[in-house]
Amino acid sequence: MANYLLPLLTAVARRVKANFVGKTRQTELVQEQFLLTLLRTHQNTELGRQYGLSEIKTIEQFRERVPVLPYSSYEPLTERIFQGESNILTPDPVVYINLTSGSTGVKKLIPVTKRFQNSLRRANLTSIGFLADALKSRNLSFGKLLITNSVQRLGRTPSGIDYGNASVGVIQMGKFFYEQLFAHPFETLLPDDSLTRHYVCLLFALRNPSMRGMIANFPMLLLRTCDYLERYAEDLIQDIEKGKIADWLELEPTLRLKLEHLWFPDPIRAYQLREILHHQGRLTPQFAWPGLSFMATARGGTSDFYFKRFSEYFGNTPVFGAVYSSAEATFSVYPDVDTDGSVLAIESGFFEFVPPDQWEEEHPQTLLATEVKVGEHYRLLTTNYSGFYRYDIGDVVEVVGFYNSAPLIVFRYRRGGTISATTEKTTEYHATQVMQALQQEFSLPLEDFCITLSESLITPHYLLNIELIPGQKLEDTQAFLVSFDRKLKQANASYAVKRPRNFLPAPRLRILAPGSFAILRQRQVARGVPDSQLKFPHISEDREFLAGLKVEQEISLPEDLQVAG
Repeated sequence: MANYLLPLLTAVARRVKANFVGKTRQTELVQEQFLLTLLRTHQNTELGRQYGLSEIKTIEQFRERVPVLPYSSYEPLTERIFQGESNILTPDPVVYINLTSGSTGVKKLIPVTKRFQNSLRRANLTSIGFLADALKSRNLSFGKLLITNSVQRLGRTPSGIDYGNASVGVIQMGKFFYEQLFAHPFETLLPDDSLTRHYVCLLFALRNPSMRGMIANFPMLLLRTCDYLERYAEDLIQDIEKGKIADWLELEPTLRLKLEHLWFPDPIRAYQLREILHHQGRLTPQFAWPGLSFMATARGGTSDFYFKRFSEYFGNTPVFGAVYSSAEATFSVYPDVDTDGSVLAIESGFFEFVPPDQWEEEHPQTLLATEVKVGEHYRLLTTNYSGFYRYDIGDVVEVVGFYNSAPLIVFRYRRGGTISATTEKTTEYHATQVMQALQQEFSLPLEDFCITLSESLITPHYLLNIELIPGQKLEDTQAFLVSFDRKLKQANASYAVKRPRNFLPAPRLRILAPGSFAILRQRQVARGVPDSQLKFPHISEDREFLAGLKVEQEISLPEDLQVAG
């Protein structure tokens, strides 16, 4: 059945994509129609009556009457929805509540209706259409993919509404749709234990040598899957050969029975994989699945840092951004592989852009999608069927071009996500640019990094904390630190101004013990962040963030180099 349905799904996705492309030729009209339709739909909700949505007839009236608000302003209302009240933000029944991970701030409750979910599914279909056409133009094939996200809901509200992270709701509510894409049974996504879930997903996917893709929310998570594949290669091959599922896995008995019912020995495939392991010395995706055509994961932000390591696992396999989204909204859709610019999702929300000179204003003047300029950075506001209006998620995007009349945007960083010893405001984007260049200059891919501040509150210096990949060695630590300082001056003009004037002491390099960042990620999971939603911060002003980790070496700059520009 799946072999028949996947081509049908792809054909539908191509039609949806073609329709979206047509709409990008009239972005202004599409955005206006989306907003006015939404306002009519929501006019009799509690918030709709408060803002007088029924009286709003134009975009300008909407911007005059409805304020720009962060999540904190909606929190009392979402709490009431959680307790079972209706018609607060949306007239439609709330069928699920997205609970954000809290990895970059407070956890949020986002009401999900079928109308809201359908708008997101349309964006996902559009992205599949773009991907299928992009692969075809490169003589590659779209097909089944590996995903390792948990699909377990976290709980149920007092009124009986399921809640959990956004990807769980998306997959559970579109189960039949997404099952056509998976290279492994839906049941493999049910285990709570992360290692167990990854293992059984890999086990079933490895039995399919023609699998085409892998998908994860963030690049770091794809690298983690590769680590599991390499680490448990012998166990996986043995299970495929014998037709068993490892007894050491933390599988609930009923679920184990279901999976064993779907499992059978495949000695031929086991032989193929063992030969790969023997000749390559390791099992990696590019050799396990020779027809691998795409990797789908987040682009922009800190992603480039992790992409540096992709070639050793995936070769030249294209990387596709799919959609740029959050629990609150889908912001854009990627039109091609190996590109950071994504097309504003003009069918999924009404969007406004706040220029930097308005960021500190209580009532900022905004630009519409067709009014932004290439090369400029903006704070992104969204209005959509979750019931949030002019919602400020805090994301800063750069406009890098236009797709017809719709802007192409790239996520750069979250506003407020900066580090400052004085007032230089180094962002994650600055840090990632620098570390990506350093990895290339020194031919030294890193496990991970995080920039923190020293303990001094009066004259703190930057601490560049890095973890080397096992087997790697940084020969010239001084040169690495000098280059970091120089590159950060180039990336952040404010840092460059303050360093030579001694407002900022010279940075220091700290090499952490192997496994340090794995410990940090486990701390996040222990705080309740789902393992498929981990977003590791690469800058932190929290002086306790790396507490307890072993520093193997700390390097300072000599006095004669500290003053060098």
